[in-house]
Amino acid sequence: STSNWTWWAAACGVTGSLVGLGLGLVCCVYVATLHENDLWFSNIKEVEREISFRTECGLYYSYYKQMLKAPSIQQGLIELVSDNLTESRRTINLLQRMNIYQEVFLSVLYRVLPIQEYLEPVYFYIYTVFALQAVYVIALFITSWLLSGSWLAGALTGVWYILNRVDTTRVEFTVSLRENWSLPFFALQVAAITCYLRPQLKPIHQRVVLWLIFLSTFCFCLMWQFNQFILFVQALVIFALDGLDLITHKQVTSLYLVQVFSLLCVWILQFCNSMILCSLALSFIVAALFVKHFQKGLKSGGLVVRLGKLLLHSLLVVALTFCMNYLAKKVLWLQSDEHIFKFIKAKFGLGATRDFDASLYLCEEAFGLLPLDTFERLAGTLLLYPYVSALGVLLLLLALVSLGNLSSAITQAKCFLAVFLGGKRMKYLWTGHMCAFAAYGVCGREVWELCLKVVRCSSQTKLRLIRYTVPIVILAFLYYKFWPKLTEEISELREFYDPDTVELMTWISAKTPKSAVFAGSMQLLAGIKLCTGRVLTNHPHYEDKALRERTRQVYQIYARQSPEEVHRILRAAGADYVVLEDSICYERRHRRGCRLRDLLDLANGHIMDGEGDNDPDLVIAPDPRFCEVIKTDSAVYTALFTRVFKNKTFHVYRLKKAKKKAKLERQATEGPV
Repeated sequence: STSNWTWWAAACGVTGSLVGLGLGLVCCVYVATLHENDLWFSNIKEVEREISFRTECGLYYSYYKQMLKAPSIQQGLIELVSDNLTESRRTINLLQRMNIYQEVFLSVLYRVLPIQEYLEPVYFYIYTVFALQAVYVIALFITSWLLSGSWLAGALTGVWYILNRVDTTRVEFTVSLRENWSLPFFALQVAAITCYLRPQLKPIHQRVVLWLIFLSTFCFCLMWQFNQFILFVQALVIFALDGLDLITHKQVTSLYLVQVFSLLCVWILQFCNSMILCSLALSFIVAALFVKHFQKGLKSGGLVVRLGKLLLHSLLVVALTFCMNYLAKKVLWLQSDEHIFKFIKAKFGLGATRDFDASLYLCEEAFGLLPLDTFERLAGTLLLYPYVSALGVLLLLLALVSLGNLSSAITQAKCFLAVFLGGKRMKYLWTGHMCAFAAYGVCGREVWELCLKVVRCSSQTKLRLIRYTVPIVILAFLYYKFWPKLTEEISELREFYDPDTVELMTWISAKTPKSAVFAGSMQLLAGIKLCTGRVLTNHPHYEDKALRERTRQVYQIYARQSPEEVHRILRAAGADYVVLEDSICYERRHRRGCRLRDLLDLANGHIMDGEGDNDPDLVIAPDPRFCEVIKTDSAVYTALFTRVFKNKTFHVYRLKKAKKKAKLERQATEGPV
């Protein structure tokens, strides 16, 4: 009866909701436990905890710490808006330059909530990030449930996400990376869009869902500087669906406007950051809406005529997009993101490059091609097979039937796959949604209906039986195979151990003035700012042309340069101390041509170290490598630099004042009196 069916649907809904919440909580506890066990976080010193925020993670966390130390919230905000500690001799607006509103919000929340006596600031921070992993899993759970109509798909999604942790997230060891904050909101946005494109949704529900799309898109954009590239992919998907007449004009316009308003709200909050106005996503959306408005009759006529119109429409939008983007960058004098396009150009083999910034990205493992063992791991958890099968079957269905809610999932899955294959770091954007899509393939009606029709045994009973039996069998297999490994992983205990870095940070805090300016590698300097509060010459947030140029100049400490030239460069950046790292000076992690010293040699036109070919136009450097020869304490170096600290990993030198340098030069010229 209708009453019994209503009760059954309600029971299924409650059960599915509880399962989704449970899986989100399990994921949260799982990554928090791994983080604790890997570092013994609760038992190490405060300086060791802060050092564990490696590279740019330390830079972002330092602003949370800075806000908490400020006398008031207002004073803390003023210090962020007029910051002169992050880049020496420069005052910058951190809220404009960086996506750190989450640190600001969390610090304010910690101040106003009555939790100071029960929870340390660092735990409030990391637990919030881990809790967002629960949000991520729940959002994926909802997406697969909406697509398939079965909460078993959501359960399979959550289990796959947890079992493929190595490929779905790295939150447990890079807690404060921007992607760990933003991707959960992106998953919420995808779930909301999936709901919005359902054909049976009522108008009032559409408006509510549109607001959810806006809020999730806004949070996603606010928390990650690379949001424009992800939104650009989404805009392309919407454009393709519109061109193939798979979603309505109202849906297309609404989704475009949500993206535009989200970007503009972030633009306002980031004090009119020109990178947002000059983003490809914004240029493309404006171009698509403009051309769509004036090009009437696009979806009329025969097949050949419509294809011709669609091709012309696409060419017009692309041409207008690049024209608008080019003009916007010229008008606003934007050069902050040029290194990204240089990297993309070199990545796709459109000419070799010696550009230092582009090469720095190309040589990083995170931006390299995806290792093949990734697919082996995904296949080992049975994730890859249903994903590929579902993608193939649904592409066939897409060619035959125009189902708006189905086609959007396929198109976005393909686009994410292309982005994922292009760079290892971007796989974390794709693999989570891969879990949801593969689970839909296992539990969805469309795939199994087609398969049963092919073997000519289609019936509703058989369809229902197979849709519920297969995911239960897969879940049972995954439990049997991976539960012992998970329990062993959770029980494995380690401890943070980096005595050389701890010794360096302790020495800097105790033996140098609070106003001292430090030069060195971007990664180390982020830690120095967090642990000691000293002023930096450069840092890992690379989205600024002037900072990139300064970083390249400071890195001449690892190039073949004279001590006079290095001293001049460091003094121009305002440095009082320079930290040299043996791990960079004698680097072996990268192959020849990708070591930092090689990138500097190539950019300077010098022949690289070691055996191997060199381009014919490269010349032998007139000076030895600075980071090596300075350790000999020869007179020409000691006249400009004084070693003040040394351990197995780090060498710290204090720069001598210009007056003292001039006096030494005069004495050397005039001789003894």
